[in-house]
Amino acid sequence: MEYSNIKRWRKPLKAVRTIKNAFAPIVKAMRWVAGYLGWIKYLNPKHYLKILDWYIIKKFIGTYFYAIALIISISIVFDVNENLAKFTQYHAPLKAIVFDYYMNFVPYFANLFSPLFVFIAVIFFTSKLAGNSEIISMLAAGVSKRRLMRPYMISAALISALTFYLGSYVIPKGTVVRQNFETLYKNKKKNTAAENVQLQVGKGVIAYIQFYDNNRKRGYGFCLDKFENKKVVSHMTATEIQYDTIAESKYHWKATNWRIRDMRGMREKITNGATLDTLVMMEPTDLVFSKGQQETFTSPQLRDYISKQIDRGSGNVVQYEVEYHKRIASSFASFILTTIGLSLSSRKRKGGMGLYLGIGLALSFGYIMLQTVSATFAIQANTPAMLAAWIPNIIFAVVAWFCYRKAPN
Repeated sequence: MEYSNIKRWRKPLKAVRTIKNAFAPIVKAMRWVAGYLGWIKYLNPKHYLKILDWYIIKKFIGTYFYAIALIISISIVFDVNENLAKFTQYHAPLKAIVFDYYMNFVPYFANLFSPLFVFIAVIFFTSKLAGNSEIISMLAAGVSKRRLMRPYMISAALISALTFYLGSYVIPKGTVVRQNFETLYKNKKKNTAAENVQLQVGKGVIAYIQFYDNNRKRGYGFCLDKFENKKVVSHMTATEIQYDTIAESKYHWKATNWRIRDMRGMREKITNGATLDTLVMMEPTDLVFSKGQQETFTSPQLRDYISKQIDRGSGNVVQYEVEYHKRIASSFASFILTTIGLSLSSRKRKGGMGLYLGIGLALSFGYIMLQTVSATFAIQANTPAMLAAWIPNIIFAVVAWFCYRKAPN
């Protein structure tokens, strides 16, 4: 009986051994790859983030968004109270108020004052930890001051990446919608026309428009001159020029009642016609400038616009350069103010945090004010935009280092 059972199971066992032998090279290769790529485990966040880190990160991020929600809610109440009469006067629909105005109002101001919210969040929950003797327990357990900084810096990095992405790619698109709403329903006039516009649209090519209407994307009294060796070789005129908004590519214009004079030495050739589709290296955004226009460009659009205006020799690029560099520099504010806030609030004090909270708030407001002053000074005095954008970071990085050195171990 036993022999017959063994004989019956002999074939299945042989099939299993065959399959095992077939997959043996694959298993061996997988083990080799796992051993060779063992360093991948160091990319796992759990390798660096312990229970203490998750505890502080959750409190930091949670307090940060709580502070934003609280302050922005108060701002919305005051803004509604201030603009309710205008919304009623201009019959603004409720859907436009909610989705076009306030849905873009909230991210704009939240991102604008994000450094202040970061500092408030750090001061608030760190002082509470210190008051409950949790910071003392951490230090007594052997956690160094540098090790305690790790979850704070990770949280600051997450907030910094979020604010940079919102400020560079998301908020500019929403700002366009919000400004259009303000133009319609808040009686905030927007510059939609330009007179006597002259700009370089190519190497040795100068365009001139006597009057341009941005609402209709149409210009009147158009001239286009081409120069070679400081001599005019072509002169084009048109009574009207219309930008093609539905073209697949940019720079398409339609000239009406056009005339072209080509001058080659002593010879001159004149051609004219009723309409002409032509390429002129300019766009409506190059012709009409409005207040705050730089805030409506994403960072890639800002970079392209600045490069294009510099090539044209335009002097109206400082405010765009300041905006571009300020978006990068502002993202580092989270690290600076986090360091200051932790250094000031990590100590348990019998008298409370009133004095140090006041010092910290003064420093954070000073940082925001210095950002505004340096940007305005750069625009008015035509100083280097990069230097103006990074001066607040340089100054307050020194302050943060001093506070960190003086913080108790």
